[in-house]
Amino acid sequence: MNQRWGQPPGRRPPWWPEGEPFPPRRRYGPPQFVRWVGCFFVTALLVALFSGVLAGAIFGRGGGGFHPFFALPIVFVIVLVIIGVSGGLRRMTRPMNNLIEAARRIESGDYSAQVPEWGSSDIRSVARAFNSMSARLKTIDEQRRNFMADVTHELRTPLSVIRGQAEAIADGVYPADEAHLAPILDATQTLDRLVEDLKTLVDTDAGNLVLHKEPIDLGALVRDTVESFGPQAESAGISLTTQIAQNLPPMDVDPSRMRQVIGNLLSNAIRHTPSGGSVKATVDSSGLSVTDTGEGIPPDLISHVFERFAKGRNSTGSGLGLAIARDIAIAHSGELSIASDGRGTTARLILPTRA
Repeated sequence: MNQRWGQPPGRRPPWWPEGEPFPPRRRYGPPQFVRWVGCFFVTALLVALFSGVLAGAIFGRGGGGFHPFFALPIVFVIVLVIIGVSGGLRRMTRPMNNLIEAARRIESGDYSAQVPEWGSSDIRSVARAFNSMSARLKTIDEQRRNFMADVTHELRTPLSVIRGQAEAIADGVYPADEAHLAPILDATQTLDRLVEDLKTLVDTDAGNLVLHKEPIDLGALVRDTVESFGPQAESAGISLTTQIAQNLPPMDVDPSRMRQVIGNLLSNAIRHTPSGGSVKATVDSSGLSVTDTGEGIPPDLISHVFERFAKGRNSTGSGLGLAIARDIAIAHSGELSIASDGRGTTARLILPTRA
């Protein structure tokens, strides 16, 4: 491992500017600015010597002593040095001034700040890295704002149901019976699932998603989970079946988290399958497949199904189920994919086999 970059030798770090070679080529000569200053002073010295010789030849014929014109080359060299040094300093400090100004804008919350990518290769590399960081901060800030707006929207509906039903019961409009308390219980369950989903997302983003793996029979876990969804499928008029291969090897997974993945896949399949359709869970040696005969996923949505709060037009869920399922699959070193041909959808979960 490359201890300096934290990456395998020869692999470009993700933050390294595009277009710049990695590892950086070593430079054994002086920097470009030093070479430029050296050439400038040599040229100025030659010009001064030539001017002095010429002035002496012209004005020194009339006798000895110091003639004022002998000072012209010295003044000329001093002026050239001042102009050259000031120009070089401006050239060196201008990129730094741009970086400082852009950094202050980012500090104040303006993540659209960018700096010009010009100058030496080192300065261009710094400018590209700064612009990449600024663009990433802008994207993260937009995602945070959208996330908060989506969470607020998802919380509003169940809270409105709870408040409306509770006020109606308190005012005597509805009796406090099972029929009128059921919407309150359903809304609280929705809130509970949403809070649990949000906690899972936060743990995943922070790298704190703890897995308690143990060797389990995936077929038995899927069978138990499918049975728990039996009443929901029956009330929706959907046939829910399983197909489990024989002699499956045990898999090292977190049973609670894996049950959450299976539940999310089954819940999505049942929700988007009309009455008279079917949902089938298939388990083999490589993992699990959940196939439904529902409405399918529109082509413009299929590439966004794993994004948070991504929902179709008729979806009633929170839009977090598939995002969480994929995060848990990745935490298990597995893979979750979705395929849909417009006449149904198949979710495929592949898990690594035990070593």
